[in-house]
Amino acid sequence: MKFNKTFLLLVFIPLLSFTAHKYYLSLTQINYKSEAKSIQIIINVFMDDIETALNSDYAIDLQLTTKKELENNDIYFEKYLREKLDFKVNEIPKKFNYIGKEYDGDLVYFYLEIENIDAVNDINIQNNILTKHFPKQQNLIKSKVGKKHKSVLLTKDENSAKLAYQ
Repeated sequence: MKFNKTFLLLVFIPLLSFTAHKYYLSLTQINYKSEAKSIQIIINVFMDDIETALNSDYAIDLQLTTKKELENNDIYFEKYLREKLDFKVNEIPKKFNYIGKEYDGDLVYFYLEIENIDAVNDINIQNNILTKHFPKQQNLIKSKVGKKHKSVLLTKDENSAKLAYQ
């Protein structure tokens, strides 16, 4: 089973970034760094999908990776992610810091961090990224806390999960 998930991540997702995709999939990687007492989060989504969602929701014209790209687009990215993501760590609601983003091919990578976390027993995540605009959107969550790995696939109808590490 672990091999299948690794295969999906290493082959299938990058392959999709080079074609006009018919699949709606994001990947959220959650990694607890005990030495930093923080949860580091990387989210990747298809650039055209996030651009469609933000342009529609905020009545803007991002034009990502062009000369006409909005200079202050991080404001919209952060606002969108705050509206679409909720985290609880050990049953306590936590706000994330928006670190930034980068483009790679047809993907946008977002970097987030939740600070001041001494230990992680469980993480509750609610993820509604792109589900408003793409009803078939799936949001794959992969996490690592210590040596424990957890994964879950979220959809528009099942948009939250509790990942327990005890």
